[in-house]
Amino acid sequence: MLSERRLQVLRAIVQDYVGTEEPVGSKALTERHNLGVSPATVRNDMAALEDEGYIAQPHTSAGRIPTDKGYRLFVDKLAGVKPMTAPERRAIQNFLDGAVDLDDVVARTVRLLAQLTRQVAVVQYPSLTRSTVRHVELLSLAPARLMLVLITDTGRVEQRMVDCPAPFGETSLADLRARLNSRVAGRRFTDVPRLVEDLPEAFDVEDRGTVSTVLSTLLETLVEENEERLMIGGTANLTRFGHDFPLTIRPVLEALEEQVVLLKLLGEAGDSGMTVRIGHENAYEGLNSTSVVSVGYGSGGEAVAKLGVVGPTRMDYPGTMGAVRAVARYVGQILAES
Repeated sequence: MLSERRLQVLRAIVQDYVGTEEPVGSKALTERHNLGVSPATVRNDMAALEDEGYIAQPHTSAGRIPTDKGYRLFVDKLAGVKPMTAPERRAIQNFLDGAVDLDDVVARTVRLLAQLTRQVAVVQYPSLTRSTVRHVELLSLAPARLMLVLITDTGRVEQRMVDCPAPFGETSLADLRARLNSRVAGRRFTDVPRLVEDLPEAFDVEDRGTVSTVLSTLLETLVEENEERLMIGGTANLTRFGHDFPLTIRPVLEALEEQVVLLKLLGEAGDSGMTVRIGHENAYEGLNSTSVVSVGYGSGGEAVAKLGVVGPTRMDYPGTMGAVRAVARYVGQILAES
């Protein structure tokens, strides 16, 4: 374990390098930070930090820069994330409050995160596997044609057309709507198949074919939408950090186009805690020069999806973590109220 003083020196190096983009020397550290020791002691501490792999020397004449291992220790030992100011919190709330539906919430969240952190923002749509049914609406479009509308607790709305094997009257439709909602409203998606399997038997023989068709459309909707969706924004922000990527920005951009890669990066949606993956901790090679900060969001204290940012390892971690956490909290509130 590092001594508290060496940890203080490492913190100062990270802060200066993130702020100035320049390798940090012992003289500059002593002048900028009240470390309470001589430049010679700081030099010794830096040599020890380098020996242990927390910092490195990019060129023979240069100062030192943090390594992935150095950033990891810095993040693990953070006393706290940087809180948002009151005006920032108001701006977040006002911007997100204007959203009209779930797609708009996700789109606004992506734009907001990208602006606040000046990184690439990634927001996962609420996962249906962790959602509950709020309501199922059935509308008659023609004697043998219905529209099924599924509304989730996170505000997601899915619509499907249903072609019935025979005409289906308004009375039967109202009966099916009532019976279906009494069984599935407020229940987890994963429970729905079990809850509706014997529903056709509650209807007259001539209506059972249509009831079965409606149910199979509903169940297909649940399965179809199991495929996770993402929205990404702020990719242009990466161009500001061109020099932070060793050779070229292209592997990062290619990785960001891979939805599967991004979903893995964000991690399991059910895990609501803050996750910071730094450099080579990202299994995907194209992202070895980036850091990913993500957190779960949801209503009622349970995460239904993740959101986060991708940027260079030379990142303002306390500020980025604070912004990601604050936005996640507001999105969760909106979902709870929607």
